[in-house]
Amino acid sequence: MTVVAEHTFPPGQTVRVCHGDLTDEAVDAIVNAANERLALGGGVAGAIRRRGGETIQQECDAWVRAHGPGAHDRPALTSGGRLPCGAVIHAVGPVWGSGDEDRKLETAYRSALELAEASGFRTVAFPSLSTGIFGFPVERAAPIAVGAVRAFCEAHPESRVREVRFTLIDAPTVGAFCKALCRVRV
Repeated sequence: MTVVAEHTFPPGQTVRVCHGDLTDEAVDAIVNAANERLALGGGVAGAIRRRGGETIQQECDAWVRAHGPGAHDRPALTSGGRLPCGAVIHAVGPVWGSGDEDRKLETAYRSALELAEASGFRTVAFPSLSTGIFGFPVERAAPIAVGAVRAFCEAHPESRVREVRFTLIDAPTVGAFCKALCRVRV
């Protein structure tokens, strides 16, 4: 994992854009780009399942049985299985073309951070939610993601969450998030 850009907001929380594999992150929690059924099929979710083991999918299935489908404002929490992180937050981002995508995406990031806070996590690593098979354009998604983190940090200056990473595997997505983070610093 390589830190490509970082910024510390006035409340003291640090945001980093990292180029690397999310499933390598040894943080308190990583965030899964989930679907409503919390099915760990392809993309980020599939990588989490392959590396973390079947236990994570079993916990997702149990969560859905107990709570119903996941939603933008209702992420799920499971263990990290065999992953180096302590837990996985399953955040449901919007499918491009479903309507009101910007608000839904911001809600997915904010809700994941609120769950991290409630769980006492200090370090959280996100992928780029909804920009894979859900089709959300990354150039549009990155400023929403960074803005959601900034708003959370400003609204919760004493939050236990002290470091947020965007850990991204492909160079174009890293570039979009670096550009969005640089705009925040100005």
